[in-house]
Amino acid sequence: MKAWSLLLLRLSTGMVLVLWGIVRLGSTEAAQGLSDKYYWGLLSGDTIYTVLGAVEVAFGLLIMLGLWRKVTYPLQALIYGVGLLAIMQYILDPFARYLVVGAEHSILFFPSTTLFFATLVMLAFKDEDSLSLDARREKASAS
Repeated sequence: MKAWSLLLLRLSTGMVLVLWGIVRLGSTEAAQGLSDKYYWGLLSGDTIYTVLGAVEVAFGLLIMLGLWRKVTYPLQALIYGVGLLAIMQYILDPFARYLVVGAEHSILFFPSTTLFFATLVMLAFKDEDSLSLDARREKASAS
């Protein structure tokens, strides 16, 4: 059951990266709006969107397959952690009553915590993720 749960976490958290990468590649207006609103415009520019989008899609696929987990899992935690920090005011004040008064609010930001914590679970139980390609490769090389 644990191996299947870890597989499903890998598939779902990796798919989010793939989907965000596709958004960056296909909808530069949406990516620009997100960058301006939540990342102070630091990730703006068509070239940056293309590179980031392609990297996110490839990275998400690596996560989903369970390849190079010693590197990809900590990087995924960093990506989701930085994303969480960028919207922390919405997490701490989901109904916009104290920290983001007058701003649009949405409880839909809250799943960002789940992505981050799911990645921490994947890190904690990485050695028990027997359905990853890394685990299968290690098993084959040990035989």
